[in-house]
Parts: sequence; structure tokens; C-alpha cells
Amino acid sequence: MISLSRIDARKRAAWQHAGVLSVLLAVAFCDHARAADLSDDDILRGSFIADPSPGYVRWDGLQVGVHAGYSNMNADFGNSSSGQVSYILRNTTIENEMHPSDWTTLPSDTTNSSQFGAFIGYNVQWDELVLGFDVGYNRMASAEASASDSLSRQGSTSDGFQNQVTVSAQSSIKLIDYATFRGRAGYAFGQFLPYAMIGAAVGRFNYSTTSTVHASGQDVSGGGGQPFDNTNSLTDSKNNAYAAGFVAGLGVDVAVLPNVFLRAEWEYVAFAPVDGIRATLNTGRVGAGLRF
Repeated sequence: MISLSRIDARKRAAWQHAGVLSVLLAVAFCDHARAADLSDDDILRGSFIADPSPGYVRWDGLQVGVHAGYSNMNADFGNSSSGQVSYILRNTTIENEMHPSDWTTLPSDTTNSSQFGAFIGYNVQWDELVLGFDVGYNRMASAEASASDSLSRQGSTSDGFQNQVTVSAQSSIKLIDYATFRGRAGYAFGQFLPYAMIGAAVGRFNYSTTSTVHASGQDVSGGGGQPFDNTNSLTDSKNNAYAAGFVAGLGVDVAVLPNVFLRAEWEYVAFAPVDGIRATLNTGRVGAGLRF
């Protein structure tokens, strides 16, 4: 006859074996599920922990700063005297047939000047791509160019006269200051932001142009025309004349502190003619700014 104590011992052993088996099955199942979730792509990607810091500086937000530079201004005076000569010789056979107002009497001139100013702008950033705009003001130290020359020609006209015409002119222009509105596009890497820019400018100029026309002639056709010898001059000048312009350039910003950056750039400005004078400006500058 089997005792009750032996039956209880067998039951306890069976339950213990079942418990151990359940734990082993659970561990095996979890390991299998985790191994199934781990794909080859996960192995290639490496760690599951993402790097929270990108490899570039944030450039978005408001920016203000100051800058200083050195400019080379080229002034083309080739058409500065055309309007004056045309007015002096209006309604004459000389102008209608010899066209002295089209003569290029004056050459170009180049001058250099330091400049200083300030800027304010705003950037928007998508990963490494940075787009923005800025408004700048630039004050010139001594950007003034001038030219003077004369040109003589002779020719016969349909009225039978042999004519001698001399056009003398002198002209000057001074760029006082200018403002720019520029759009910028850059690509951030590390602490650097190289960028390109394009936009518009408005410049303030002082100018003065004087033209003198000496015309003489005599009738060589035998028609009895009276000889003539005339000299006439005309001067145009104005202070604070404004001209629009086109801006383009390249630059780079360098972050030196979380909210402080340095700037270096080259800028080209081509202004519309001012009384027939075309001025272009090439500037290299450096600056410093704060980012908010």
C-alpha cells in the first residue's frame, strides 16, 4: 500500500520540474523574439542610440554686426558729356551729320577708398542649408574719381562747309555712401558658413560735368556762305544724387562663440548711370556680428 507522504513528494517534484521548464521556455522565446527583431540593417546602422548633436553650428535667427573694408571704384565717363554736347549743337548740320555727341571724349578713372558700416539680417536653417537676407549700410572715406580730355575732328557737311570741331570735357563723381538689400544662401559645416549673395543697392553721389564745344567752318563749295567760329560751354552738377544698383558676392561666416561670429566677404556693386557716368565697386571687407 503506497503511503500518502510518497505521493506528495512525487507531486512536489513534478511541479518543480514543470516550473523550471516554463522558465527555460520563456527565456528561449524572449531570446528568439529579440533575435528576430534584430535585422541585418540594424547591424549595419550600428548603435540604436542617436547622436543628439549635429556636426554643424546653428545659424538661424536674427543677426546684427559691424564691418569695415577697402573698395576699388571704377568710373566710366565715356557718356558723361553726350547730353551736353547734343544740347550745345542742337539743330545744327554738324550734329546731324558728324554726331559729336556720340564721341567718347573722356576715359575711365579708378580710385580706392576705405569704408565702414553695419548690417542686420535674419537666417532660416534646414539642416546644413541656410537661407537669409540682410540690410547693410556702407560709408565711404574718399571714393572720388575724375577725368578730363578733349577730342578734335574735321569733316565736310552737306551745306558745303569744311568744319573743325573740338569737344573738351571734364567730369568728376564721388560716392558718399550706399545701402544694400541682399539675399543669401549658404551651407553650414563645422563652425563655417560659406555663402553666396545677390541683391540690390542704392548709392548717394555728388557729380559735376562741364563740356565745351569749339566749332569753326568755312564754305568750300563756292556758295558764298559766311565762315563761323563759335565756342559754347555747359555745366551740370548735383549733390546727393541717388542711383540704384545690382549687388553680388561671396563670403564666409565663422562661429567663434555660441552667439558671436566673424565675417569675411567680397562684394561687387554696379550702379545705374549718374548723369551718364557709370560707377562699379569691388569691395573686400571683414566684420563681426552677434546672433540672437
